[in-house]
Amino acid sequence: MVAPDLRGYGGSDKPPRGYDLITAAADAAGLIRALGEANAIVVGHDWGGLVAWTLAGYFPKSVRRLAVVSMAHPLQVRTMLPTSPVRISRSLRRRGSAAGPARRGGYPLAFQLPLFPERQLVRDGAELVGSLLSAWSAPGWPDPETAQVYQRAMRIPPVAHTALEYPRWFVRSAFRPDGLRYARHMRSPVPVPTLHLHGAVDPCVPPQIARGAGRYVEAPYRWKLIEGAGHYPHEERPSLFDSELLGWLADPEPER
Repeated sequence: MVAPDLRGYGGSDKPPRGYDLITAAADAAGLIRALGEANAIVVGHDWGGLVAWTLAGYFPKSVRRLAVVSMAHPLQVRTMLPTSPVRISRSLRRRGSAAGPARRGGYPLAFQLPLFPERQLVRDGAELVGSLLSAWSAPGWPDPETAQVYQRAMRIPPVAHTALEYPRWFVRSAFRPDGLRYARHMRSPVPVPTLHLHGAVDPCVPPQIARGAGRYVEAPYRWKLIEGAGHYPHEERPSLFDSELLGWLADPEPER
């Protein structure tokens, strides 16, 4: 098993460019090849989930099975965005800061502001990171030690900036030729068995937003809610999560 950080996060390289989902998917496909494998079972959470969807869309031969955690299909996520840059600008001015909408799940929009979100993420020992973890999870997670792991990771230069480049590309590209090409390509159905796991009380990406992604999958597709979990079911309810994932992996013919 290999669990890499996306480019721009943690211990991965942090180049000045390349924070679009297509490049991130190419990174993953290249890693699979570099490990000497023709394909892999790919599991992605949150933005890693968007990368996983994109990997299956752009590099389907690299994916043997796909498991997406706490993230809708990219085309579903796009329906959550305002339809014009003017509406985004007005929405940001009305909400007033990056922190407010981020706590309410509107973080892709909040992070479009220049510089201010980066400063908010690292100030006071990255306190906002701990607040977001708590706001997006079910009560009782994270404990202080776990929060500190994430806070330390955010304080690695220049992670606060490079991490934000993903949502910035996702929102801004929706109105550009590269984003329109991406959306057209992602209409092609996923050709591999797909497991879609989601926390039942996820306030960041509510289940009703992610539900229904099976229409983008032509292979067997399974949707499963993890009861009592928010946005981080693999950490909040690890036993339930592992049972669902391992059971699906052991099933030679996962049903729809």
